[in-house]
Amino acid sequence: MRPTVVVPCIVVAFGVLLSTATGGTAEHRLGDIRLPPGFRIAPYADVPNARSMTLGEKGTLFVGTRKGEVYAVLPGDTPEGTHRVVPIARKLNSPNGVAFRGSALYVAEIHRILRYDGVESRLRSPPDPVVVNDSLPKDEHHGWKFIRFGPDGLLYVPVGAPCNVCERSDPRYAAILRMRPDGTGLEVFASGVRNTVGFDWNPGTGELWFTDNGRDRMGDDLPPDELNRAPRKGLHFGFPYVHGKNVPDPEFGARGTPAGFTPPERELPAHVASLGMRFYTGKMFPPEFRGQVFIAEHGSWNRSKPIGYRVSLVRLEGNRAASYEAFADGWLQGGRAWGRPVDVQEMPDGSLLVSDDMAGRIYRISWAGG
Repeated sequence: MRPTVVVPCIVVAFGVLLSTATGGTAEHRLGDIRLPPGFRIAPYADVPNARSMTLGEKGTLFVGTRKGEVYAVLPGDTPEGTHRVVPIARKLNSPNGVAFRGSALYVAEIHRILRYDGVESRLRSPPDPVVVNDSLPKDEHHGWKFIRFGPDGLLYVPVGAPCNVCERSDPRYAAILRMRPDGTGLEVFASGVRNTVGFDWNPGTGELWFTDNGRDRMGDDLPPDELNRAPRKGLHFGFPYVHGKNVPDPEFGARGTPAGFTPPERELPAHVASLGMRFYTGKMFPPEFRGQVFIAEHGSWNRSKPIGYRVSLVRLEGNRAASYEAFADGWLQGGRAWGRPVDVQEMPDGSLLVSDDMAGRIYRISWAGG
């Protein structure tokens, strides 16, 4: 394995030392990751600013970023090891979100959705994109997007609040929208969602579940991040009036609980920055992990004692979130973060990929027995 490139850049952010100087090989750093017995983690690809992930029909992994590029990771001959990476788009406006349908890759910029037709057959000479919808707000604050196609065949697109906490008359803000694959029929599916950067559908019920990042400047322990469940269109998840199950906002809480308010399925620790999430549907992991929720926690930036920087596991009982625990932990060592998980992606063999925009890597977690 090649040595990790050391970049001499250190940033101090409210109590956590964020350093891109890894100072060792990928294997050495991955040795810091704590997993349940029987699991292993290994390198999968080097992708600068790796964020959201999606799989193509032929096994190509597509990866969005917030730096302007979109990458394709080729399947390769072995499941582990550093796979080949090909850039397929450059100079886009924070193309965080990627989704695949049919033979087309959908890419979400801040203000529009693009579609690259037949891209898996043209990775070395990608087609020009088709603009699917360019009517989205242009605000950069919480403007980057996670997108996915739902079981209804519609493309779900969130629009975050353009602020830490505020109230806007435009119903598209702090909401999850959805549209037809051709960009028509745009409508609000869920409201009161401050900033979701990860969602999935329960394979048993078809209901949408999503993470939501709580507001800042209410202290170390408030308000909680959230794991929410939206069984139908038209529900309101509280922002900016109420946070978590019953935490009134100091600025907007006096206006009361909004109509249709739906409390979270699970309150998560404040400031963990819960992003990508997936229901695990594979068969590689032991039975007690199947059908459960894995969440990538990007980590706090403004907490006196840092928290997050891990992959957590929410266990379900029926259709309810019953417990919460760390699954893969160790990207934070002694107050110094060397990596920040962003998204999780289940692979056809049942392994789980984890993207890390700080280290610029994608890792593969697999079950090795034991």
